[in-house]
Amino acid sequence: MTVTADLSAKIIAAMQAEQSQTDAAEHGINTEEWDRLITRLGRHPNLVELGIYSVMWSEHCSYKSSRRHLSKFPTKNASVIQGPGENAGVIDIGDGQAAIFKMESHNHPSYIEPYQGAATGVGGILRDVFTMGARPIALVNALRFGDPSHPKTRSLVAGVVSGIGGYGNCVGVPTVAGETQFDAGYNGNILVNAMAVGLADQDKIFYARGATPGNPIFYVGSKTGRDGIHGATMASAEFSEGDEEKRPTVQVGDPFTEKLLIEACLELMETDAIQAIQDMGAAGLTSSSVEMADKGGIGVEMDLDKVPQREDGMTAYEIMLSESQERMLMVLKPGKEDIAKAIFDKWDLDAEVIGMTTDTGHMVLKQFGEVVCDIPVPPLAEDAPNYDRPWVEPTPRAELDIDAYDAPESLTDVLLKLMSCPDMASKRWVWEQYDRHVMGDTVDSSTSGGDAAIVRIHGTNKALAICSDCNPHYVAAGPFEGGKAVVAESYRNLSAVGAKPIAITDNLNFGNPEKPNTMGYIVKAIEGMAEACRELDFPVVSGNVSLYNETDGVAIPPTPVVGGVGLIEDVTKVTTLHGAQAGDALFLIGETHAHLGASLYAREWLGLKGEDLGPPPPVDLALEKKNADAVRSCIESGLANAVHDISDGGIACAATEMALSSNLMTRVLTTSDTALGALFGETQARFLIAVSADKAEAFAAHFDAADVIYQQVGDFIGEDFSDEPGIFLSIDDPQEGDFISLATLRDAHEGWMPKFMSGE
Repeated sequence: MTVTADLSAKIIAAMQAEQSQTDAAEHGINTEEWDRLITRLGRHPNLVELGIYSVMWSEHCSYKSSRRHLSKFPTKNASVIQGPGENAGVIDIGDGQAAIFKMESHNHPSYIEPYQGAATGVGGILRDVFTMGARPIALVNALRFGDPSHPKTRSLVAGVVSGIGGYGNCVGVPTVAGETQFDAGYNGNILVNAMAVGLADQDKIFYARGATPGNPIFYVGSKTGRDGIHGATMASAEFSEGDEEKRPTVQVGDPFTEKLLIEACLELMETDAIQAIQDMGAAGLTSSSVEMADKGGIGVEMDLDKVPQREDGMTAYEIMLSESQERMLMVLKPGKEDIAKAIFDKWDLDAEVIGMTTDTGHMVLKQFGEVVCDIPVPPLAEDAPNYDRPWVEPTPRAELDIDAYDAPESLTDVLLKLMSCPDMASKRWVWEQYDRHVMGDTVDSSTSGGDAAIVRIHGTNKALAICSDCNPHYVAAGPFEGGKAVVAESYRNLSAVGAKPIAITDNLNFGNPEKPNTMGYIVKAIEGMAEACRELDFPVVSGNVSLYNETDGVAIPPTPVVGGVGLIEDVTKVTTLHGAQAGDALFLIGETHAHLGASLYAREWLGLKGEDLGPPPPVDLALEKKNADAVRSCIESGLANAVHDISDGGIACAATEMALSSNLMTRVLTTSDTALGALFGETQARFLIAVSADKAEAFAAHFDAADVIYQQVGDFIGEDFSDEPGIFLSIDDPQEGDFISLATLRDAHEGWMPKFMSGE
């Protein structure tokens, strides 16, 4: 009988273990991680504990596939106050002030529920910034959608843009920069990357670290509901067709509550009541409490009955994993509870002491008087899995043999097609839905075609320049050079308005890291970006990694987005693409090597895809820095009327954007034997500058002294060659060439997006 009882007990124990492992798999925890979990815990977890481990060990929260590679990024320079590891990065902008900024993804939620997914992406990134004591002054977004002909694309665009505008406009922060691209590679998995920038005094910056034992844990903001449960886990897995049932995992936002939360938090921050603070983002109350405990080397004990709840009968599991929006968690200094409560009562926000910090190093949760969770903090955070994923070096592409393809009969036909293709076409339809001027400090926004937005630092003559950049076609064609190009373009765009580039935030969007080919692109893109950051003294101070962006095994194009921030010391000394005047000469800065691999011309005119596109243009980082530095000093010296970075579509498209902005007849000069590559090639490290005749001599002397290559490639003509202004691509003879009117170009360039969205 004893033998039978022992055997029965072993069978029951085995069944319990099997069931627990089944539960773990359903929570996204694999066999190796399950073994790690029970080793760290010394027992099997209960359901609440399993849920907490599942979100903290998710790719979205732990970066378990990328952490070891992210360490390759330089994170410091003379201006960096706080690099990665906090809610956002912090840089010194002089006069005792700091700029605080970060970019994050809301890709998976925005595909499932585009309005709320995009809206709560904006809300979440705002909280990352004002959590640190900064008043948000600017929003940026980087959007990638599928092929325009795909049946879901138009509704996804409408929902995402409406969500971004709806939240940002209502909360009263201007959306000043961004990019919108279309590609079939995003058909099953769109990208919505949101960035926020804020201002703070350097002596009033708040951190998640610094909490000590014996202090009250303060919950503020909205009540906790059942929305967003397992949002972090959902964002750490591939999609498959029919995943619309994941809609309940998408959070629901309220921008008006967020506005109240901003004001209440900033008011409390004036009272010296806060010891540590963390927003409730991915994984909600779980991640915010764990991160503060881990960074302080302490424990936390919370009574979940005291958590403000929006719905009846919420379980401990639901409370801890909810991603309800507009919530913050603070550790207050002793005796400051009444001060904090009074401020949040004034702003009509929930605010409750829900626990205490401890010296145990454990997370202890109670509900209905019972302990429902008791687990050590370190295994949830720094001791989380850190994989060295196998990866395969991407195969270099053969050079594009442009001579194998028929030359176009009309260069202006090419120009018209490129300027009206989905990637290059004006996104006016998008940015006109965003309030770009609320707060009154937006000097210029890159949404209207400029290289970088310019936002005045309120009450001063200084400004921040802000941009968002990525050419995923370059990264797909060669991740190392493509990664370098992403950072270099951000550096150029900031320099093009006269700003000194200081630092970047990034958002690394890739497919499944468990696939060695995909992991190879992740590794090489990071290494390319890191090299550019080092050479340009342009470090990464914050960021986000978004992996598993694929549906039914098909990954998105590799899309490592960079958000750049630079400083303008005197806002009266800026130049944008908008200022060309009749009679100005058009100068090219940098040397052209007619590189057409992975170019807009190859994709749109020749219709090439994949391997046939060839490699991306090489990036000479020393030349990027040298040319950009010379352009910045040229702007500061007042020698330029307009400046534009050359990127997609080469000189011809860049000159056209300047012409459309100034509404001037524009001539671009080239020779017949190099016309195609000279006009549409995408050689890096180049700018176009409009220079008035009376400054041409000083302009030449400036670049001669800087030892930078320059040449006149055209002019802005006061006396028309025709009855209306246009682009004149002059080949060999300044009086001969191909002409197309600006009216035709404008109609095609600005007309594509409204026609697409109206279903034409």
